[in-house]
Amino acid sequence: MSLLLVLLGMIATPEPALTGPVDAIAIGDSVNRFERASRGPRLPLQPPAQFRAKRPEKRYSVTVPIGKPKPSVALPRIEGPANSRLPLVVIDAGHGGHDPGATSPHSGAQEKDITLALARAIRDELLASDRVRVALTRADDRFLVLEERYGIARRLKADLFISVHADAAENQQASGASIYTLSEVASDREAARLAARENKANVINGVDLGAHSGDVSAILLDLTQRETMNVASEFARLLQREASDDVKFRTTAHRFASFIVLKAPDTPSVLFETGFISNKEDGEFLASSAGQKKVARGVRDAVQIHFARQIAAR
Repeated sequence: MSLLLVLLGMIATPEPALTGPVDAIAIGDSVNRFERASRGPRLPLQPPAQFRAKRPEKRYSVTVPIGKPKPSVALPRIEGPANSRLPLVVIDAGHGGHDPGATSPHSGAQEKDITLALARAIRDELLASDRVRVALTRADDRFLVLEERYGIARRLKADLFISVHADAAENQQASGASIYTLSEVASDREAARLAARENKANVINGVDLGAHSGDVSAILLDLTQRETMNVASEFARLLQREASDDVKFRTTAHRFASFIVLKAPDTPSVLFETGFISNKEDGEFLASSAGQKKVARGVRDAVQIHFARQIAAR
C-alpha cells in the first residue's frame, strides 16, 4: 500500500529526475506530502457550463381580423289582433336555406318546403280564430340556427312555441306523426337518434338570470324549466287528442328527447313531427293543401283549448 501511495504522489507532484540512488528520506517526504494533501479541505465542484441560445433580435406576432359580431336576428312581425293581452304563439318551420332537412325518396320534396307550408297553414288557422297572436320564425326559405329559433320565442315573450318538422327513416313503411317534449333522457333510441340529428345545427346559449348568484340562478332555472316542461307535456297530449281525427299518429306519439330547439327554460315548447316524408302516403298527405289544412286545424283546436284551460285556472 505504501508503495502505491508513493507512486500516486509522484504522479500528482512530478519530482525532478533522480541522478543517483533513491533516497529513503525523499520517498518518505513524498508520502507525507500526499497524505497532507488528501486530508486538506476539498475545493467545491464547479457547476457545468450553461449554454443558451441567443435571443432573437426581433419579436414576431401574427394577427387575424375576426370582424365584428353579427347583430341578433331581426324579430318577425306579430300578426293578429292588436291586443298584447292575447296569447302569443310562435310557429317555427324547421330547417331552411342551405339546410333542406329530409328529402322524400318518392317525390323529391324537401322537408324545409313542407314545414314552411305547414307553418303558414297553422298561422292562417290560428289567425282566423281571432283569439291568439302569431309569429313565424321564418316566413321564407332562410336558415336559422337553433338558438335563434327558440331565441325569437323568448325575445317575443311567447306563450307557446311549436317547431314543425317532417321525419324520415330508412324503413319506408314507417309512418305517423309524433310530438316531442324536452327531456335529457330520451324515451327510446329513435328519439335519441332524431335529437342527435336535429341538434347538429348549433349549441345552446346560457340563460341570463340577472344579478342572482350562480347557485340561486341554477335553482331558479331548474324550477322554471320543470314547470315549463310540464306545461309542454300537457299541450303535447292535448295536440294528439285534438288532431287524431285528421292526422295519423304513431302508436307511441308523445316522446321525449333533448332537442336544443326545445330548451327555452321559460317558454312551453313542443316539436311536432307531422309524419314521415320517406313514407309515400305520409309524404303525399303533408305535401297537399288538404293535408296541411287538416294538420293546421288540429293545432288550432289544441291551442284554443290549451289557453282556455289556463284562463279558467287563474
